[in-house]
Formats: sequence, structure tokens, C-alpha cells
Amino acid sequence: MPSSDTPFSASPSLILASGSVYRRELLQRLQIPFSCISPDIDETPAAGELPQETALRLAQQKAQHIASQHPGSIVIGSDQVATLDQLQIGKPGNHQRALEQLMLMRGREVIFHTALCVIDSRTGANHPVQSVNVQTRVIMRNLPEHELDAYLRIEQPYDCAGSAKNEGLGIALLESVTSDDPTALTGLPMIALTGMLRRCGIPFFQTATPSL
Repeated sequence: MPSSDTPFSASPSLILASGSVYRRELLQRLQIPFSCISPDIDETPAAGELPQETALRLAQQKAQHIASQHPGSIVIGSDQVATLDQLQIGKPGNHQRALEQLMLMRGREVIFHTALCVIDSRTGANHPVQSVNVQTRVIMRNLPEHELDAYLRIEQPYDCAGSAKNEGLGIALLESVTSDDPTALTGLPMIALTGMLRRCGIPFFQTATPSL
């Protein structure tokens, strides 16, 4: 029986099931080839679903949707749900709702659930499905409304849960961040992901053999 980290014999294609430029930029850090395909799924939370359950379900559905279309590949799915007092804070979609979100969150703790799912659709894969939820606790600065409004007009983060881009100017809205994975807040937990990819046999740190 091979160990869990034994390289798989087949060389798979790696697919990021996302249209997010931020997730793509994070995955590019690993310097391994991959492609991006945006899954078309309904991201509406189910009735009575806990925030972490929503994030995990959607991450799995994204990965499964793309894996079913690309057998023999390794597919990465991820989803993020922001919560305030256990209530889900979705993507605002427009300026007014974003401003309402930021005003509601100012000076308070917001918890981000960033779920990750890796599906290895190769026949005989040792770890066909892996998933995890990484939690990040964020304390928002207690800023006046005019500053929040000005931030939104500059960065327009209307497609971001929580109405702020921490990888951009939105970092100025944050008082503190607590997480086991500093990349989770951006939307793709890279520490967890690299562990999952290792279990799939994806190699890291490959260099060309020097010529004699």
C-alpha cells in the first residue's frame, strides 16, 4: 500500500474552479501549471444552514461541477462566507448595500469561513475528496460613515463578502486579523491547499537538472 504522499503515476491537469482573480493570483504563487474555469452554480444559502456548512457545501459543489466535466483532473473549489453574530453577510452587489454592511460591522468582530475542497478525479486516487473550513476572525475599525463611503467609491468591492478587499485598500478598514492561514481571508487557504495537493502527489520545488 503506497503512503498518502506517494506521487500518483498519472500526470493530472490542475483546475481552479473559480473566476476570482484573487484566488488565481494566490495559486500562481506555487509556480505550477493550472487553468481556471468558473463554475455556474446557485450560491444561495440553504434554509437553516450554518455559515460554515454553506461555505463547505458551495466549495464542494464548485469542485464537483468542474470535476464532472473534466475527468482525470484535480479540481480546487473554494467559497467564503462572512458572518456577524452568526448571521451571514453576503456579497453586497451595489454601493448602498455595501455601505450598510460596513456601517453594521464597524468596531465589531466579523468571522470569515473560507472553505476549500480538492477533488482528485483520477481512477485509483488515494484521496479522491478532501475538504476543510478555515476560520478567520477580523476586528473592523470603528470608522466614520464618510470614510467608509469614500473607500467604497475608490475600490468598489461589491462582489466581495463583507464589502472589503483586504488584499487592497480594504486592509485600512481592519483593526486585527486572527487566523491559522494568512491567505484564507483573501479566499484561498494556501497552507491547507498545499497539504491537500501533496496528498494528491503534486510536486513542489522542482528545478531543472543542471547540465554537466
